[in-house]
Amino acid sequence: MSSLAVQKVPSAAGTTGATRGRPPLRSRIALVPTLTLLLGAVYCLLPVAWVVIASTKSGSELFSTFTFLPGTGFTDNVKDLNAYRDGIYWQWMGNSALYAVLGALLSTCVSAFSGYALATYRFRGRETMFNVLLAGVLMPPIILAVPQYLLLAKADLTDSYWSVLLPQILSPYGVYLSRIYAAAAVPTDVVEAGRMDGASEWRIFTRIALPMMVPGMVTVFLFQFVAIWNNFLLPYIMLSDDEKFPLTLGLFTLLEQGANTPALYTLVITGAFLAVIPLVALFLVIQRFWSLDLLSGAVKS
Repeated sequence: MSSLAVQKVPSAAGTTGATRGRPPLRSRIALVPTLTLLLGAVYCLLPVAWVVIASTKSGSELFSTFTFLPGTGFTDNVKDLNAYRDGIYWQWMGNSALYAVLGALLSTCVSAFSGYALATYRFRGRETMFNVLLAGVLMPPIILAVPQYLLLAKADLTDSYWSVLLPQILSPYGVYLSRIYAAAAVPTDVVEAGRMDGASEWRIFTRIALPMMVPGMVTVFLFQFVAIWNNFLLPYIMLSDDEKFPLTLGLFTLLEQGANTPALYTLVITGAFLAVIPLVALFLVIQRFWSLDLLSGAVKS
């Protein structure tokens, strides 16, 4: 019996050593989502890396050097961009900031009002209205662009700042997100307690419900800001005066002119790189604010 026991010990040790040398099956399966996310990150960040590196190249370096080899012409590119048509690029950036900030603020306010009303009040047709909003989420923006242009042309608002701002105020996805967030973040008992204390509906919304909805509204603002900043089709249809163009449309006109003047390609690439910086800065600032709101809300609850 003792000899048999002694013979089994080495085989058990060998099996344990083989198991230790190879990660368990659960760990290997867990690597699949990580690798998938890494591939997705590379796919998304590779064009950004190309823009950053290409913006450092001069016109001659852009077509003659290795793609991901930095150049020496970034300062000259920025100077040429500033000098192009007396700095119209910065006017385009100011227009984009106006459209995105004001449009996102107005859209966030409308979404907060609508989402809170749909989540709190009970009235006939509420679910039908919400289903119509869901249909609006699924509808591509290109379908609405031409009807919006015809409506604003009847009101003589085309080729104006309002022609870009007004269609952006109502966001079906923003209303949908606000309604879902308000239903989860604003307890019905708190609203009823405010009514029993004699508070008006406006006071309940602004003093009780809205502070609870701030993290969700920050998310709506961020989504709308990015969508308006990157919007191309609506300004392309609505505007004809290039002094009212946003960055997307202004850089597109530069790109079209680059077909005849290749030197403008460096201006387009440098302008695209500078246009990304406000989005990255806004995301970093709002993400920190958003995280703090979520943590503070969890502590208060």
